[in-house]
Amino acid sequence: MLGEYAIEGRGAAEIAASVERAVGSGELEAGQLLPPMRELATRLGVNPNTVAAAYRTLRERGVIETAGRRGSRIRPKPATTGRDQVRVVVPDGVRDLSDGNPDTALLPPLAEAFAAAAAQTDREPVLYGDDPVEPELARLARAAMDADGVPDGPVAVASGSLDAVERVLMAHLKPGDAVAVEDPGWGSLLDLVPALGLRAVPVGVDDEGPCPDDVRRALGSGARALIVTDRAQNPTGAAVTAPRARELRAVLRDHPDVLLVEDDHGHDIVEVPLHALAGVTRHWALVRSVAKAWGPDLRLAVLTGDAVTLDRVRGRQRLGPGWVSRLVQRAVVRLWSDGAVDPREVAASYRARRDALIRELAERGVVAHGVSGMNVWVPVPDETGAVARLLHGGWAVAPGARFRLGSPPGVRVTIATLTAEETDRLAEAVATAIGPARGRIQA
Repeated sequence: MLGEYAIEGRGAAEIAASVERAVGSGELEAGQLLPPMRELATRLGVNPNTVAAAYRTLRERGVIETAGRRGSRIRPKPATTGRDQVRVVVPDGVRDLSDGNPDTALLPPLAEAFAAAAAQTDREPVLYGDDPVEPELARLARAAMDADGVPDGPVAVASGSLDAVERVLMAHLKPGDAVAVEDPGWGSLLDLVPALGLRAVPVGVDDEGPCPDDVRRALGSGARALIVTDRAQNPTGAAVTAPRARELRAVLRDHPDVLLVEDDHGHDIVEVPLHALAGVTRHWALVRSVAKAWGPDLRLAVLTGDAVTLDRVRGRQRLGPGWVSRLVQRAVVRLWSDGAVDPREVAASYRARRDALIRELAERGVVAHGVSGMNVWVPVPDETGAVARLLHGGWAVAPGARFRLGSPPGVRVTIATLTAEETDRLAEAVATAIGPARGRIQA
């Protein structure tokens, strides 16, 4: 069951730490069964309740999963290993299209915005007990959401999308709860869910967003939350269409107690309209980050949602960091107010690069996906081989394993800085590396 590794410890914390150390060192591998609690308690000479507490801690940390009578085993992708480790090392001279970063040439300069924000803060210092949200930021964010048909709700500010999603999940869920997630989907989110002690239930994705039948099955099997990327889905570029939104709302109406979390990943970098699902369930949140259009290092996302959810999020935030720097919030307000970025220009630039690559791939018999955003997803029969051959040919792409639970293999190509001169050569290299791709995005 555990090979040569012997779990040690007399207390719950020591037993849990022993297992976690072994997972981190590779002595315990994904999928290995742990001893039944009573058996391990007898072996260690401790009360079975002590082992039960250790296993509970390991579940909450995302190290193990328990499947009823089938026992507990090391998670297939333990949170301690992290998907960021599933990446290629890019040698000198290799074109890096794997990192998922925006084109810095399309990001606004920040010096004037921060100078203006600093001057305002000199005049109006922010002190303990002040409003955690810059009033003008809340007004502008809420106005933009109103224009996109997002239901009314209060506005909060978090340190990026992942921070916002984590806070929303923790406002309602407890360790062991199931969360329906897109597969393939955002690697950091697929790490976050088990790290919070939650159980990920994969939902297939096509170009129009999550597949309704998969969502229905996931919610019917007991998933307490659903996370949807509305536009520019990472890694596939999917965008929820109006017909798909109607189908998904119909599914959600049958599960009004499910927590709905929407990540509008494509805000300000895509031209396709938002078709929000919010408002069908009792508890929901919609998140918008400024990272892709305005700068990743700003570390700021705005979110809205139902009053209960937002109250819980803000209440817990007060007990931690307190607030996201109002200086940064004021700089973002200045960027927005000055129109430092033209979202239509940014969207058109990314669209042209995406479409050009997909068109060149199609001419070579290679299927690719990317209806929005800055990434193109290419299904491949042999993911490891494709990545290696492309790297040898001078191109670094992201392995699909970073973004998958059970869906077929693929590679993600970030086209944010891809030039017209490179597109033909890249398409030829991909076609040579993988041959005509087969299969669909969804499992």
